[in-house]
Amino acid sequence: MAALGHAGCWALIGWHPGRGTLPSLHYLKCHVVTSVCPANKLPIAQVQQGTVEDLDACIKAGQEAWQVWADMPAPARGEIVRQIGEALREKLEPLGKLVALEMGKIKPEGIGEVQEYVDICDFAVGLSRMVGGSVLPSERLGHVLMENWNPLGIVGVITAFNFPVAVYGWNSAVAMVCGDTLLWKGAPSTPLVSVATTKIVASVLEKNKLPGAVSTLCCGGADVGEGIARDERIPLVSFTGSTKVGKQVALMVQERFGRHLLELGGNNAIIVDKDADLEMVVRAALFACVGTAGQRCTTTRRLIVHETLYDIVVERLIKAYGSFMSRVGDPLDDGVLYGPMHSQQGIDGYMKTIEEAQALGGKIMFGGKVLDREGYYAEPTIITGLPHNSPVVQRETFAPIVYILKCTSVDEGIKWNNEVKQGLSSSLFTQNLANVFKWLGPKGSDCGIININIPTNGAEIGGAFGGEKHTGGGRESGSDSWKQYMRRSTCTINYTKELPLAQGLKFE
Repeated sequence: MAALGHAGCWALIGWHPGRGTLPSLHYLKCHVVTSVCPANKLPIAQVQQGTVEDLDACIKAGQEAWQVWADMPAPARGEIVRQIGEALREKLEPLGKLVALEMGKIKPEGIGEVQEYVDICDFAVGLSRMVGGSVLPSERLGHVLMENWNPLGIVGVITAFNFPVAVYGWNSAVAMVCGDTLLWKGAPSTPLVSVATTKIVASVLEKNKLPGAVSTLCCGGADVGEGIARDERIPLVSFTGSTKVGKQVALMVQERFGRHLLELGGNNAIIVDKDADLEMVVRAALFACVGTAGQRCTTTRRLIVHETLYDIVVERLIKAYGSFMSRVGDPLDDGVLYGPMHSQQGIDGYMKTIEEAQALGGKIMFGGKVLDREGYYAEPTIITGLPHNSPVVQRETFAPIVYILKCTSVDEGIKWNNEVKQGLSSSLFTQNLANVFKWLGPKGSDCGIININIPTNGAEIGGAFGGEKHTGGGRESGSDSWKQYMRRSTCTINYTKELPLAQGLKFE
């Protein structure tokens, strides 16, 4: 039995080998959850969840830690983040394997997710010597006008099961160099990854004789999440999850005039122009549609193909899916490219959508069934025959299902891309330079991520990540996303003995 007790975070991990199958999220008395391996539905460990009382302790400890952390020069905070990146490098493979074990994504993706945290630490180290305001020309003689940026305080981070390490990493590395402390609530179904990641971060803080509450973890359910959203001591809440829950979080935070950073759903499309490279299209679509068993917010859910290429793209993709099925297996095994879905809830959503699509006239070209094996395995599925505005096509299903649609032009494809409520990621495969700039222009894709000749998933950390419309509008990771974790002040300094007013106003 191991315990993690840094600054009000109470997470007990108990290993129970030999027990029978338990549900994927089994609540016991005392708020204990059982972490379950999606590959075989067997329990891994039991984890005691935090309560709203524990959350209050976390917030108070985070406020105390902020008094120390905010006083440190930004480059000194960057040095701590650099060490966190090094500590993660040392645990890259075991933590990546834990992601595969508990979340269900294949081992290379699990390791790659930890690498994302390492990479954003590197980005944040450089940022720690670059964060700054502006000196602006003042219209008044003897005055200096400038913008100054300061940390917000505690940043609450609520993350989802599908990226149990990387999304927290995006937030924490940038927020920490900005001078904020962190309060994290990971997904209830991936508590072991949350605990392990926090222990790595805590080890660096302790080694440098800094408060552990610079980065706290409060495992918990909806009560803890709502507590974070409603608490005025947390000026910014970063939420990753469904659009439905994200809307509730946004309203709670906005009600108290807090800030929210939302990373919600995506109904992402690849448009295939008539001159597209077909080999690239099929390779890109295969990874974009079936990677992480369709459980990425950037997964391709609509493939919009020019009518002249439609039949051949469908044919080649079906063939690629067929060849790919030999690589289905335990996500921890070498050579496996496709693992299980995360939970029974995902399987249920998959089957419900398949049934609805067929009832609306959709034709299953590949897949459409739950695999007859241990774990939560569903066949990657290709559906044709539905119109672009079909209700099931317009809705995001967090599962390995892609709808292939036939369009007559890139203009029509862009219109269909933009008609859904989400606006996260989008891709165009073309060799036409005019269409490239049309796609990037004001009447092109309305998504936050716009790609050309690459799939909808696999974003780099150097660019800001996020989307528009019902995706939430937030931005994480690179570029100038750091501004969301700080408050801006416009400062005017008069170094004369005169008191001129702006706009030449006279009050004498």
